Amino acid sequence: MTITQDESEPSIEPAAPSRPKYEVLEDLPGVGPATSKKLQEMGFHTIESLATATARELEPAGISEKKALDVIRLARGSLDLAFVRADELLKQRETINRLSTGSQVLNDLLGGGLETQTITEFYGEYGSGKSQICHQLCINVQLPTERGGLGAAALYVDTENTFRTERLVQMAQHQQLDPREAARNVIVADAYTSDHQIFLLENADKVIKENNIRLIIIDSLTSHFRSEYVGRETLALRQQKLNKHMHKLIRLARAFNATAVVTNQVMAKPDVFFGDSVHPIGGHVVAHTSHTRIYLRKASRGPIRIARLVSSPYLPDGEGIFKITTNGIEEAEEGDSKRRG
Repeated sequence: MTITQDESEPSIEPAAPSRPKYEVLEDLPGVGPATSKKLQEMGFHTIESLATATARELEPAGISEKKALDVIRLARGSLDLAFVRADELLKQRETINRLSTGSQVLNDLLGGGLETQTITEFYGEYGSGKSQICHQLCINVQLPTERGGLGAAALYVDTENTFRTERLVQMAQHQQLDPREAARNVIVADAYTSDHQIFLLENADKVIKENNIRLIIIDSLTSHFRSEYVGRETLALRQQKLNKHMHKLIRLARAFNATAVVTNQVMAKPDVFFGDSVHPIGGHVVAHTSHTRIYLRKASRGPIRIARLVSSPYLPDGEGIFKITTNGIEEAEEGDSKRRG
């Protein structure tokens, strides 16, 4: 049965055919130079970041709750962030892009690649290939869409000193990209503490907009939080900060139609007697905020890696194999499947 909307049927929101489009903060009514400066000092450099803010977050700028709500409403109206019908949402979903991992098996597991406007989490033990995939994605995002890329740049927040330009060069050469140009299109930020990590992301909107960034990576998400918040008495504070941090990430991904990727450490649960005792760090906060979760593990020997789709909003659980070579992420050959172990 087809449902049609009668002309007399009330719409969800009054039509606004001529909504003003604001380019910078000072274009917004009620935001003068002084307020704009305070907002930028707080990490709100663009209309996109302001549109996804909450009124409480704007309080330190000396803005009343009523004025904050008005400013946020205007910013959202400029970006057409409002109630929409499901059929309209279906059309909007068509604008979501997918980023290739470099392996068709892994792409198929993810429904065609990593989606923009979502968070994809890769977790696994040391050496399982998490950072290798991140490096590969930094190259792949620069490829044209017909080659599985987004024709854009990448932002890499490094918390464990795992980023290596040499590795980036190897992968760029294999993709027939100019290594120097490929390296120029990856902006790296070293995070030294969890607070520094949070600060970097909260002030990333301007960098993202000015550099056409469509891939945001945090490698790894939980390393600093795990080392700094030790003991059960600090768990609540750690989870609150981690929750806010991840919500900032998804807001950036949605505002700039970018792919967000986080890697996560794991821990062993000795009380698990059946099944895999390896579990990702971060508990329910990370589990609920990550849209897609991939568990990576090494095969018994060789370059083979096994990827298992653990969680997805709409994709079935599954498993596939790929390999990591000097060239980067590649397809596993038929003979490789015998070496899974």
